[in-house]
Amino acid sequence: MIGRLGRSWLLAGYAFLYLPIVALIVFSFNESKMVSLWSGFSLRWYYAIFTDDEILSAVGISLKIAFAAASTAVVLGTLAAFAMVRYRRFAGRTAFIAHINAPLVVPEVITGLSLLLFFVACEGLLGGYSLRGLLTVWIGHTSICTAYAAVVIQARLSEVDRSIEEAAMDLGCRPFQVFYLVTLPAISQSLASAWLLTFTISLDDVVTTQFLNAPGSTTLPVLIFSRARLGLDPTVNAVATITVALVGIGVTIASFVLVRRERRREQAQAAAYREAMPVAAQ
Repeated sequence: MIGRLGRSWLLAGYAFLYLPIVALIVFSFNESKMVSLWSGFSLRWYYAIFTDDEILSAVGISLKIAFAAASTAVVLGTLAAFAMVRYRRFAGRTAFIAHINAPLVVPEVITGLSLLLFFVACEGLLGGYSLRGLLTVWIGHTSICTAYAAVVIQARLSEVDRSIEEAAMDLGCRPFQVFYLVTLPAISQSLASAWLLTFTISLDDVVTTQFLNAPGSTTLPVLIFSRARLGLDPTVNAVATITVALVGIGVTIASFVLVRRERRREQAQAAAYREAMPVAAQ
């Protein structure tokens, strides 16, 4: 009885999460402009995407900002993680950790508004020169994504065995060589995970982008949100379906790559263990 009830709750949870997505995908092939009224199968809205210059421009801008923000956030997050894990005592450590973790708990509206006020103040110092655009959106996304990257990388870095790094230094490696040859491979999966996470966060951001964007720097989520406010547009369903498909393919490929890499690592460890056994027996 308890098992059936648990499975029922699990199925209900999955239905709550995924049925809206399934409905969105189905109605993206609807011929009618009425997104809630099925009138026949059609690919007209997919063709409309590739002839809509506004959507294509927004996709390009979103990808550029997400790539730049994710890459910058991983670099800054790695530096922040090293500071929090490897340096237990330094002046202002508590304030530093608080500022790194602040974007995780502060509402995004507050973050976007504060960044907007900051850039407005900078514009005043520059004599009214407008800063808002791709640059400010990138800075805003980076400030948020760095917190997530730091948390992911910090969790992995805290598990790295320091004795391996110390052994490398005893063998003559310099600090940069230790980082490049020992530490970086050990945390490489967390770097990839942090990059994918922050890329997704930046690609999906609406609130902060609304505060910081300008004409010519409209991202795809902001464009979809603005069109949805004016009325449901069938092209939005098609864009969302393509996004879901790309994300699903990306996750599947990444899962296969991680599984193969883990199997190779286990095989290498097993081979090293088999080679070490005769030596230990002698």
